[in-house]
Amino acid sequence: MKLVLFDIDGTLLLSDGAGRRAITRALLEVYGESGPTDYHFDGKTDPQIVRELMQLAGLEDERIDAGMTQLFTRYVDCLHEELRAPGHRPCTLPGVPALLNALEEKVDVTLGLLTGNLRVGAQAKLAAVGLDADRFRVGAYGSDHEHRPRLPAVALERARAELGIEFHGKHVVVIGDTPADLTCGNGVGARAIGVATGRYSVSDLAEHDPLAVFEDLTETDSVVRAIVGR
Repeated sequence: MKLVLFDIDGTLLLSDGAGRRAITRALLEVYGESGPTDYHFDGKTDPQIVRELMQLAGLEDERIDAGMTQLFTRYVDCLHEELRAPGHRPCTLPGVPALLNALEEKVDVTLGLLTGNLRVGAQAKLAAVGLDADRFRVGAYGSDHEHRPRLPAVALERARAELGIEFHGKHVVVIGDTPADLTCGNGVGARAIGVATGRYSVSDLAEHDPLAVFEDLTETDSVVRAIVGR
């Protein structure tokens, strides 16, 4: 059995800036600051993004922590609005629907999510591009832990508790578009596959010892072979 854990932003879909716009609005409402505009969100959890942006704006951790719950309540409201905003079109990335369909046909593959998004944010983004969140039977999210390397263990525990399946080491494959995606599973012995549909190139991702790196996910058969190992 293989557990295949997909990142969301830059891997499964593009939200056309909805996440950044939503978090900027929420930060201004709650903290009165939004942080530097050149800050990169790629590969980070939502709580990490908030903390780092507010630290760069000069806020202390105590104040950041005090506003975090309110911040994320407003962020989710803003995200729903931004995903429906006129003139913006969230979309799945090339090859994603066909790859998910192909993997679902395999009885020895379980689909999951490993994302820095809050759970409700992940669900909103998937719904905006017509992907059913229930297709992913296991999930680990930014709302589970601020530090991404802690999320693979969360996913494995949920698989054990909710599905009754123990996944170990090389039977866990993380698919993502950033170095953080490719390395976060090292602590549980997971392997990774890179896809250069985000800010990082094939050569950037290849430096982190993945099973494979693809320009995108359109070569369904090749990606499936890389995942299942045959």
